[in-house]
Amino acid sequence: MPSMLGIATTAVPDHLRGALSRWTSEVVPGIFVGTVSARVRDQLWQAVTETVGNGAAVLIHPAPTEQGYAIRTAGTRRRVPADFDGLTLIRMTATPRVKTEQTPP
Repeated sequence: MPSMLGIATTAVPDHLRGALSRWTSEVVPGIFVGTVSARVRDQLWQAVTETVGNGAAVLIHPAPTEQGYAIRTAGTRRRVPADFDGLTLIRMTATPRVKTEQTPP
């Protein structure tokens, strides 16, 4: 049975955005919404994970959980879903520190 999904993308290749727009509507740049079967959803997500490159993506879809939805991520993100007693919470990771060379006085 088809169900609604949402995919948010950041800095992904244009050909991935084109592939997603075949099955969903890009309501604002990088946000895709559609109603597809679980099989199509899983195939779309597999295509996303294989081609996300240096970008990032998040998939939200209905699931038989306490919250009523599941979250999947691909790529590098500061926000990481974490399971807490059956609830999916979002954990923030630290920003990467950039080492700078200091010149002697």
